[in-house]
Amino acid sequence: MAYSRGAVERAMKVQEVILRAIDGKLTWVQAADILGYSPRTIRRIRWRLQHFGYEGLLDRRRQIPSPKRAPVADVQRLLALYRERYLGFNVRHFHQLARRQHGVRFCYAFVKKALQTAGLVAKQQPRGRHRRRREPRPCFGELLHLDGSRHRWLALLPERWFTLIAVVDDATKRLLYAELREGGESVTAIMMALRAVLEHYGVPMALYTDRAHWAVHTPTSGSAPDRRHPTQVGRALARLGIEHILGYSPQARGRSERANRTLQDRLVNELRVAGIATLAAANRYVRDHFLPAFNTEFGRLPADPASAFVPMGRVDLDQILCVEDERTVGRDNVVTADRVPLQLVKQPGRRTCAGLRVLVRRHLNGHHSVWYGGRCLGRYDPTGQPLRAA
Repeated sequence: MAYSRGAVERAMKVQEVILRAIDGKLTWVQAADILGYSPRTIRRIRWRLQHFGYEGLLDRRRQIPSPKRAPVADVQRLLALYRERYLGFNVRHFHQLARRQHGVRFCYAFVKKALQTAGLVAKQQPRGRHRRRREPRPCFGELLHLDGSRHRWLALLPERWFTLIAVVDDATKRLLYAELREGGESVTAIMMALRAVLEHYGVPMALYTDRAHWAVHTPTSGSAPDRRHPTQVGRALARLGIEHILGYSPQARGRSERANRTLQDRLVNELRVAGIATLAAANRYVRDHFLPAFNTEFGRLPADPASAFVPMGRVDLDQILCVEDERTVGRDNVVTADRVPLQLVKQPGRRTCAGLRVLVRRHLNGHHSVWYGGRCLGRYDPTGQPLRAA
């Protein structure tokens, strides 16, 4: 095995210094200072030079293959597996799948080095300035992060954009809800996500969101949010007793932003490998396979074992998680909502409903209901046909 040019030049320098010390032109202490070795190492080098000559100064370990060296065939199989099946996966995700599904036994550091050396994975750029980390809330359900991420989630349909609505618990990093939707972050999509969490876990203490149109009313671009005029979601959170915390920068929403980045990195690749090309199949995969694996991998135990979720009890979510607007009943006893006329029937004890200020609620299933105080004046299907008498 040929030695590198640097190793040969180093050996020549060591030989020259040792020979000068043997001739008495240098003291052994001076020789050790020049070479940067300890006196004990200098004695060993002198012994090797006297017994083996110049060859004794070269590192003979470079001529003996390491017993821990990975087989070339296994490394080539690893690179081919990434190149042909998992191209685009990050190293951590690929390493987990390769060990679990393909019997790869290499450690994470070796896989990362091999992929970077082969040019399949770019080396990470240095991070930005130092920031202070906010400690997670101690209890499960004490703070939830809700956010939507618009992305090309289906790699087999690269021209289509979808929005993933995700809810993450701050204390455990568990993904409590995730669903892909055709449109953006609509009020209906956000309320359906809230309803799923409320029915499965209970009422959390606080909800952390960005300043999207559904979260807070902003009079003009760049101005402060107006809390005096709550949005539909803000009204529902207030009635449920959930504190609504707003984030004012991506850095402030670091946990939800990192969760979205991890989801974009992992879910897109898993849906591509699974051959999923429809929204319904993607949501089934997320619900049945991705969420359990994600929570197993990234979830952790809370600092306080007590749960902060409050049981729902007998709360009627249909009357809270809805779009609620105030309307005036016309002289023909018709009130209009979403361009759908709702004909009120004659109410007991009242000659007419004309002129009443009523609340019209559009529920998550598309149905409507009309309320005057605590009294329901009528329920209607999405086309405005009455469902039953109030």
